[in-house]
Amino acid sequence: MSAVALVGSVTLLLPPGALRAVLRPMVAFAAGTLLGGALFHMLPGAIEAMGAGPAVFLWVSAGFAVFFALEQFLHWHHCHRDETECRREPLTYLILVGDGLHNLLGGFAVAGAFIADVRLGIGAWLAAVAHEVPQELGDFAVLLHGGWEKRRALVFNVLSAMTFLLGGILAYAASLSIDVSFLLPFAAGNFLYIAASDLVPEVKQDRSLRVNLLHFSSLVAGIALLYLLRVLLES
Repeated sequence: MSAVALVGSVTLLLPPGALRAVLRPMVAFAAGTLLGGALFHMLPGAIEAMGAGPAVFLWVSAGFAVFFALEQFLHWHHCHRDETECRREPLTYLILVGDGLHNLLGGFAVAGAFIADVRLGIGAWLAAVAHEVPQELGDFAVLLHGGWEKRRALVFNVLSAMTFLLGGILAYAASLSIDVSFLLPFAAGNFLYIAASDLVPEVKQDRSLRVNLLHFSSLVAGIALLYLLRVLLES
């Protein structure tokens, strides 16, 4: 997962117009995979582990609220849209801090899914990767726009992604002494928040019918992929 941050270097090879054309369908696809991961993998797994009582949905709400607070208090946004809309300073540093915290929580969530069931973990990890690719492309472009040297931007982007590993290790260590099944619905809330708050708004209001259909198809493809993965893992 940390190595996925290296995908940001692709922005050096693409002109801005081509990057925006590729990035937005990827954002829609990522939104679909996050929704599919939450609805087809994490929530069913959470209900199986914790029962269908209100506790599951309380943890979903907590996961949603924590990511809302993360963005509110850091004044940070993923900046998938045109990077010229983002403030240069102190956005570059806020993006790295926010990305580090985001990945730390993501490590907790995905590790929790693997601890509950390897099949759930695979679905959660794939959904997280699909989201991470367009995020890293956008973040790297914003760092360059903020005046960072290319090599420095890439190194710090990878370092911020390493917190995913830290989160996974901490979740595994915690699982040796406590029940970490609550991480499944918590992660579902994370995924639902990112898809609904950060990704879908970026791709839902284009004036072109063709582009809107492309984004819709990308969203559905992401959902379908995670549904198919659920079916294959259970067969």
